[in-house]
Amino acid sequence: MEEFRFIDLEVHTAFENMAIDEAVMLSMKDGNAPPTLRLYRWNPSAVSIGTFQGMTDEVDVGFCDSRGIDYIRRITGGGAVYHDFEGEVTYSIIMPKGHRLAPSDILESYRLLCGGIVKALEHLGIEGEFKPINDVDVYGKKVSGNAMTRRHGCVLQHGTTLLDLDVNLMFTILKVPQEKISDKMIADVKERVTSIRDILGRDVHIDELQVALKNGFSDALDIELSPGKLSDEEQDTAARLAQEKYPSRAWNFSR
Repeated sequence: MEEFRFIDLEVHTAFENMAIDEAVMLSMKDGNAPPTLRLYRWNPSAVSIGTFQGMTDEVDVGFCDSRGIDYIRRITGGGAVYHDFEGEVTYSIIMPKGHRLAPSDILESYRLLCGGIVKALEHLGIEGEFKPINDVDVYGKKVSGNAMTRRHGCVLQHGTTLLDLDVNLMFTILKVPQEKISDKMIADVKERVTSIRDILGRDVHIDELQVALKNGFSDALDIELSPGKLSDEEQDTAARLAQEKYPSRAWNFSR
């Protein structure tokens, strides 16, 4: 069974989380990092936008500032996502291009890696399925969204698994004009998005999801997760990126 470095559930700011993902990629590019899976949470809660989106188009920055919610641009594509500290666990998986889990076919690559989420849900007693292009659904409702980038000779995929969901707060943070927010819209979102606690009807703890994700990725991807940590080089790079790049207006408001 192939070995991956596993960095178990950690809590970081949005800037630190995105900096760590990029630092691992840069180290892997230079041949100094093994394939890596990490789990993390966002504190304070944050909203991230895809690399091709515009921050002011997608996010009510003033509201976020008033509530202490961070906002950040990812290096992956996809749409705006609210990362609630209490309501989700995020994973990232990074490996060299050409790896057996990173085929050139993007859809197949998503299917393989999202298999870790599907298997994690199975460990919780939930029947999920991969929904192209990059979601995992349960009974037709989205419970996990995922995004990918291929650069520096590496493949990075990260994604969320929803433990809980506050639709009203999500609509306030994401830039939907107030006059367009209606009970019908909120009801429609609730018909298209779900959470683990809603599915199981009980107060599933973060720790339970953490264990399910660890076992799910190991089983689905046929990998042995070897506990590890960032190298000194990765820590230094991540600290620099978290200070200089990811909080900067030049990066976050570049479009």
